[in-house]
Amino acid sequence: MKHRVLLIDDEPSIGRSLRRVLSDEGHDFEVATSGAQGVAALTAFRPQVVLLDLRLPDGNGLDFLDRIRELDRSAQVILITAYGDTKAAVRAMKAGASDFLRKPYELDELLLAIDTAAKTYAREAELTVYRQQGQHRYKDSEVIFGSSCMTQVWDVVRKSARSDAASVLITGESGTGKELVARALHFESPRRNAPFVELNCSTFQESLAENELFGHERGAFTGANQVKRGLVEVSEGGTLFLDEIGEMPMSAQAKLLRFLEDRAFRRVGGNSDIEVDLRILAATNVDLERRIAEERFRMDLLFRLKLLVVHLPPLRERGDDVILLAEHFLRRLSLKLRKNFCAIDDEVREAFLAYHWPGNVRELKNVIERVVLIEDGERLTMRHLPPEVASARRVVWPAAPSADLPTAVPAAMDDPESLPTLRDIEDAHITRVLAACEGNKSRAARVLGLSRQGLLDRLKRLDPAVSGDFAVKTLGMYE
Repeated sequence: MKHRVLLIDDEPSIGRSLRRVLSDEGHDFEVATSGAQGVAALTAFRPQVVLLDLRLPDGNGLDFLDRIRELDRSAQVILITAYGDTKAAVRAMKAGASDFLRKPYELDELLLAIDTAAKTYAREAELTVYRQQGQHRYKDSEVIFGSSCMTQVWDVVRKSARSDAASVLITGESGTGKELVARALHFESPRRNAPFVELNCSTFQESLAENELFGHERGAFTGANQVKRGLVEVSEGGTLFLDEIGEMPMSAQAKLLRFLEDRAFRRVGGNSDIEVDLRILAATNVDLERRIAEERFRMDLLFRLKLLVVHLPPLRERGDDVILLAEHFLRRLSLKLRKNFCAIDDEVREAFLAYHWPGNVRELKNVIERVVLIEDGERLTMRHLPPEVASARRVVWPAAPSADLPTAVPAAMDDPESLPTLRDIEDAHITRVLAACEGNKSRAARVLGLSRQGLLDRLKRLDPAVSGDFAVKTLGMYE
């Protein structure tokens, strides 16, 4: 790997010998014979590593170290002296020097110090990029909602962000905003100034999964010419976001589980454990319980990941949030693309509320963006909408069955056999709740105090005499 090295030393022989050696190694090398020249060269040359002599003709090297750190905090400074001053070494390290060498030094010792400092420079530059990208994308993404269900979700997000939980599982359909939640969990937490690193597990190749997460040592396999730090190590102090965790290969799941249990790992080909402090965020749009039944996901890993759970409801369950989001996207994209769209017709609002939005918020944004890109005008009208959205109409469900649920059972009746059974009462009540929820199973399940699967199981055995055509329509509506 090519390094940029600046030597600040007034002894010409040292400059000549180092230029020969470092040039042979393929590195860029510059020499300054005074502290002032070195400070000037810092801006023009942008070195990764600075070799700084303690005794300079125009001042003390420690004074120039402070100036170097002011101008470029990423440059790694190695202080060099012939005097072996222990106090100076301590002061140098406190002031930000990465290493301290005493003359006369071995050439191999110097080359190793330069190589180590250059790797530290590269690592810190990489982390800076991760931080800047993550902060920019988080600030660029506004959380828009007014519904009670999303208010509850973001209350959980804020509490989870402030907690010290080692892992959080984010669930929800594709396009509901799981990545935005992950960013909020990081940038609203005490880890906000550390890296936020993302990895989509569906891109894993089984043979490379462990290497991607945990890195490798030099010589670990053919072609491993240098140490590689995996994403777990890169995320030190911050957050690693594993999107589509349900697609992670089983071999990588085992390694991830071990890390979550021990908070330590080994690089591929390594012999020693490396401890890392980070938070793991995992997101999925698939049913991990089903993945476990299919032997494609580890149950013990699921238990480790879901220490805290944030579930995002689909857009169709968020009521008027679809209008708030549509107005937000229209304003933002019109400004970005220099268009004049500023209003949405009432018919379009009705269509947006009626449409099922299988792609959720992402689909809504794409619809708005497509219109703003290719159309002109000030109002979003029905003619701008794709056919599937324009044709959507609110479903008006028939009334629930006419038989009323009994509010009380008489103390005595001529024919007790005519009283409804518990199953009859339950079936009628389920049908009523579904009608009130406009056929939305997830919402109805919450009202009934059931899981969605529990409601589906009951719908499958509904008595046709009780449920009639309504139950049949309900079964087919949101499958």
